[in-house]
Amino acid sequence: MFIDTRSVEEGTCVETKVCIIGAGAAGIALALEMDRLGIATCVLESGGYKPDELTRDLYRGENAGLPYQFADGSRSRYLGGSSNCWGGWCRPLDPLDFEKRDWVAHSGWPFGLDELAPFYARTHAVLKLGPNNFEPQFWETAIGRSDVRRLPLVTGKVRDTISQFSPPARFGRLYRQDLENSRHVNVYLYANVVNIDSDSDARTVTKVEVATLSGRHISVRAKLFVLATGGIENARLLLASNRIRPAGLGNGNDLVGRFYMDHPRLMSADIQFSHEWSRNKLYDIKYHYQNAAVSAHGTRIASQFALTEELLQRERLLNARVWFFSMFAGEGSKAAEALIRCKQGLLRKDQPGWRLGRDLVTMASHPADTVGFALTRILHPRSLIRNVKLQAIVEAEPNPDSRVTLSQQRDQLGMNRVRVAWQLTSNVQRTFDRTFALVGEELERSGVARVRLDAPIEGRLWPIGLEGTWHHMGTTRMHDSPKEGVVDRNCKVHGMTNLYIAGSSVFPTVGANFPTITIVALALRLAGHMAVELSRPQAIIATQPSFGEVRGEVHGEVHGEAASAQDEIAWAALSTTPASGLLSLGKR
Repeated sequence: MFIDTRSVEEGTCVETKVCIIGAGAAGIALALEMDRLGIATCVLESGGYKPDELTRDLYRGENAGLPYQFADGSRSRYLGGSSNCWGGWCRPLDPLDFEKRDWVAHSGWPFGLDELAPFYARTHAVLKLGPNNFEPQFWETAIGRSDVRRLPLVTGKVRDTISQFSPPARFGRLYRQDLENSRHVNVYLYANVVNIDSDSDARTVTKVEVATLSGRHISVRAKLFVLATGGIENARLLLASNRIRPAGLGNGNDLVGRFYMDHPRLMSADIQFSHEWSRNKLYDIKYHYQNAAVSAHGTRIASQFALTEELLQRERLLNARVWFFSMFAGEGSKAAEALIRCKQGLLRKDQPGWRLGRDLVTMASHPADTVGFALTRILHPRSLIRNVKLQAIVEAEPNPDSRVTLSQQRDQLGMNRVRVAWQLTSNVQRTFDRTFALVGEELERSGVARVRLDAPIEGRLWPIGLEGTWHHMGTTRMHDSPKEGVVDRNCKVHGMTNLYIAGSSVFPTVGANFPTITIVALALRLAGHMAVELSRPQAIIATQPSFGEVRGEVHGEVHGEAASAQDEIAWAALSTTPASGLLSLGKR
């Protein structure tokens, strides 16, 4: 059920088994798994059912790196978290994304794709996706339209890949009734965690301290705690919880907040299609994004280009995805920008300083651009395409100098705001250049289009068109060694007995795919691990090896044959539970 923390008696201490901080995709997926497993759980959500300005302001901070927007409009601090502003793109990471690559610094996960595969399968019910199939031929055949066709890729250097679209699943709305009716989960709204308290050795979390903007203070005690507040806030809370250790919790090796990653995005080149391919919708974001014409099995899909794994290895490149981007008349004009801001305003997205009246005047002053751009956004007429470009997102190489730290500025709750320094390596520039060039060569040789490339960007300042994709990742990275990561393979903070982290902040490397499906898969996996931990005798929760160690996945001595057998049985049951068996998910 839902509880308004502002109405809870001052000084109340809530007792539960699991405390989840954050009610976004990771937090809600995890909470509903806890409900299915019959585990008493408390979820702490900073906001309410809808956005409000005072809560939204808690996200703001300083930018100290590349020009970058990381708060306003790119995150949602209310029930459902950033699923409220998510576009719905879904595709699992590639096998190579999990591997240690000698040309990518700090690369590799502690496990491979096979470990997440059963959980990826279960995300399809949670995210309202279609068949667990990402093969391009399967979808081309299923769609069966002459204007949705795969391109002939003749060089063997470029492949096409499929992404599925979630509707998108707005977790706060989609699962609100499930949470309301939950027998085991209580969601506290307007509950801002301001400190994670621990014992004198900073090994075991004892409670979390909660404050409302109205001035109410409560606390929560639990056996297990999960931090699920996003790639920036997860690091912020660990760094700010510094009463015992000045550097913050889990930060003995100065890793919390480092390796901050977002997928950089750029456009390049001019494309002139041959007549045969000029009306194909499959690879153009203006035509395939959430388009019912590009769908089958009740699921909308899109296709992107990627370089083959063999080529990435040979040329020592990062992963990337490329698609076409049709530019319509009026696009980029002042009227178009004003119209987009008005739409964002209707969606209640954060736009500091936005004035409706000012944008209405701008649109009225440029009627042709306003009407033309509005019509093209709705109808997408081919006759009004001005030109077509390539757009790419590239894997961000893990970089310890790209980081989230605490600012000296403080918010209304007295907490230090964040300071974000997003940095990209030269290998990202080289990957943009080579990926655009190789895709362009493929289009030319296959007879699909003539391509005029832009000048290379390697070794130069980043172009003004560089932007992030609001995928905040990497700040509490996963690694078997505490010298290389903040959490272990089970997402438990190194050196701590009962603090876990959920979400994309644990990603060691991020591929070039969209993170939400992996966030949910990891949350489902974490739920199984936590259920096993809670089944142990309370006296040894803090001293038993982690689940991965019990299973023999970490080199070294494995203790407890009886415990290992019990865990294997539990793990098999939890990891293979079909998504349709979830008590709450998807049942309204």
